[in-house]
Amino acid sequence: MNVQRASGVLLHPTSLPSAHGIGDLGAAAYQFIDFLAASGQTAWQILPLGPTGYEHSPYIMNFSTFAGNPLLISLETLCEQGLIERDRLFPLETDTPEAVNFDQVIPHKMRFLRAAFDQWQAHSGPTLKSQFHAFCQAQAWWLDDFALFMALLAAHNGQAWNEWDPAIARREPTALQAVTRDLQDSIQFHQFLQYQFFAQWSQLRRYTNDRHIQIIGDISIYVCHNSSDVWAAPELFKLDPQTLAPTYIAGVPPDYFSATGQLWGNPVYDWDKLQQTGYDWWIKRFQATLQYVDIVRVDHFRGFEAYWQVPAGESTAINGEWIKAPGEDFFTTLGDRLGQLPVLAEDLGIITPEVEQLRDRFHFPGMKILQFAFSEGADNSHLPHNYVPNSVVYPGTHDNDTAIGWWATASDFEKQLLTDYVNYNNSQDLAEINWVLMRLALASVAKLAILPLQDILGLDGRARMNDPSTNAGNWRWRYPSSKLLTAELSQKLRQLTEFYGRIKLD
Repeated sequence: MNVQRASGVLLHPTSLPSAHGIGDLGAAAYQFIDFLAASGQTAWQILPLGPTGYEHSPYIMNFSTFAGNPLLISLETLCEQGLIERDRLFPLETDTPEAVNFDQVIPHKMRFLRAAFDQWQAHSGPTLKSQFHAFCQAQAWWLDDFALFMALLAAHNGQAWNEWDPAIARREPTALQAVTRDLQDSIQFHQFLQYQFFAQWSQLRRYTNDRHIQIIGDISIYVCHNSSDVWAAPELFKLDPQTLAPTYIAGVPPDYFSATGQLWGNPVYDWDKLQQTGYDWWIKRFQATLQYVDIVRVDHFRGFEAYWQVPAGESTAINGEWIKAPGEDFFTTLGDRLGQLPVLAEDLGIITPEVEQLRDRFHFPGMKILQFAFSEGADNSHLPHNYVPNSVVYPGTHDNDTAIGWWATASDFEKQLLTDYVNYNNSQDLAEINWVLMRLALASVAKLAILPLQDILGLDGRARMNDPSTNAGNWRWRYPSSKLLTAELSQKLRQLTEFYGRIKLD
């Protein structure tokens, strides 16, 4: 991957402002892209875009790794298409404009999405129907399973697929034919939502690329057990042959974020089976992701060298073990199939020389986090003087606190080391710690610097997107108004970007 010196902004689309309680692909998204362009930024990094389930984590509880989140569909855009009557569209009144209240958002948006589908069914012409059917045919290799899975999930009130009728759980052809016939309306509704999502996303991506901004997407290494992915291909995962429940679940051992490790709950892969298939499922996953982003950030990259598996039923991740994965063979095969791999490696956590060798074997840029830089001595790999150019630097990621939030809880050692590092007299002089960290990122030799929008806006810890040490209440932050993206702020960011020579991203 050829990365020229550049910079960009980290913001998930759910964090955009809108009238409906959650960010979407409407006007605010285009205003955000205009802000990036005016600010001299050439990258927009997002989190996984899939439909989320429990606690709405885009990494752990997606119903599909291939589908888009229908909550991101702009209702105003559907109005412009004549699918929702504008005088019947009303905003969602919420007491939390800076947080997504999913309990309110989901029924609000699904009400209008269903109305749009009914209108489309009744009144769309042959041209629109033809475009829809062409989309369904082109994406049938994942869409058929996904739409049927979602229809079945609704029919079973969210019950996990391995608890359905055994004939359906085990995908017996006769049983699938019967439920496909019975649930045809619900199946087509979910196909319609995916058609609308990808139509809106494709338009936004073209707008973004036309302004010389590339989108950095994200592949979470694991998928949810209660997903169309596992239901459609259970043989690719370590499942109990009788119950079809996971025998082992994914996570990481004790680390910076948690003394008991992180227990994610996802089933782990049967890499032997994946290898026998030529990694076909994974190759399709990358191909699908690259249909709607320009660069892929691979989450938990170290899991491709060795992964932490925990026996199902454990309450923490402590009693797990490292299992080797065929990372070199996989990425070699992926490169043979796709050519040049536009991949960034999320190489955080317990990183061994073997993981570094795998990353460097394929020249994938690794990640540097400034909030991790000041807790140790001069040899800390996250300190800017230790960077190599082929890396991506962040003040913090979606898993970190905001810069201001981090500074409020930083140790005296961290504060003194950072103060000395930037040659200030004392830590009290670092009044705008967010800009101090962003300046360090932009000034570094790392070819790509990514700045969280929360730090650009100068927000405290209440704007944190995710705290990996807790399960509840994450993934909800959003900024309430596009008016916060001022011309003054844009000019300040642009001046720093130009000063440190971050101009273009290939």
